Amino acid sequence: MFHRKKSLLLFLLPGLIILILFYVAPFFEGFYYSMTDGTFYNRYVGFDNYGRLWRNQMFTLGLKNTILLSGIGALLLWLLSFLSALILQSVRHLRTSRSIFLMPYFLPSSVILLVWLVVFDFGGPVNKLLQSVGLERVMWLESADLRFTVLLMYLWKNFGVCLVVFLAGLQAIPVSLYEYATLEGAGIFTKAFRITLPQIRPVAMWCLLLAWINAIRSFADIYSISGAYPDEAVYTLQHYINNRLSRLDYQMATSAAFSFTVIIAVAWGIIFLARKSASEK
Repeated sequence: MFHRKKSLLLFLLPGLIILILFYVAPFFEGFYYSMTDGTFYNRYVGFDNYGRLWRNQMFTLGLKNTILLSGIGALLLWLLSFLSALILQSVRHLRTSRSIFLMPYFLPSSVILLVWLVVFDFGGPVNKLLQSVGLERVMWLESADLRFTVLLMYLWKNFGVCLVVFLAGLQAIPVSLYEYATLEGAGIFTKAFRITLPQIRPVAMWCLLLAWINAIRSFADIYSISGAYPDEAVYTLQHYINNRLSRLDYQMATSAAFSFTVIIAVAWGIIFLARKSASEK
C-alpha cells in the first residue's frame, strides 16, 4: 500500500508543480504587491493601499455594480433554471431535448459575443423589430441598456448548465412524496417549494454558487463591448482592475482583487452558516 501511494504521488507531482507555479505562487505574490508602495524600492506600507482603495469612487462604483448585476443575474438564472427543470421533469416528451440547452455553454465566448454584437447593433435585428412596431431604436451596446444585453447573454449561455444540475437532483426525489402531496391537495408551487426545494437543497446551493461565479466572470464581456470607460451604470470591478493594470498600478489592482475575494468569502461563509443552522433545526 505504501508503494502504491508513492507511485500515486509521483503521477500527481507534475500537476502539483504547475498548480504551485501558476496559481499558488502568483496568489501570494499578488498579496505582497498589494502591501507595497510600488516605487523602485517597493517598500512595505501595510494596509495603506486598501485604505486609499476604499476611498476611491471608481472602485466603490465598480464594486457596487458588480455585486448588484451579478446578484440579479445569479438569482434570475437560478429561478429560471429551477422552474424549467420542474417543467421538463413533468413533461415526458421534452426530456430528450435536454442536451440542446447545453450547446450555448460549449460555444466559445468570442463567437457568442460576435453574435450579440450583430443582433443588438443599432441597425441590427432587435432595433429593426422595435421600429416595425413603432418604437424608437435603442443604443443597446453603448448606454446603460448594455446591462440588459449582457444579462440576456449570460442567461442564454449558462441556463443549460444549471438546468442539467437541477434535473439530476430532481431524479433523486421519491415519486411517492409527490403522490402523497397530490392526495392531500397540494398545488404546483406548494410541491415545488415545500417538497422539491428542501429535498435538493445541496444541489440548489451548488447551482446558486455556480450561477454567481459565472455571473462575475461574464463582466469581461462588458469590458470587451464597451471598452475601458463605459457608462457608469455598467462600470464594473473588471473595468477598474483592467484600467489599473494598463497603468502598471499593480498595487491598487491587486488590492481590489483581494478585497473582492474577501467579500465573496465572507458572503458565502454567512450563507453556509445560515444553511447549516437551518438544517440543524
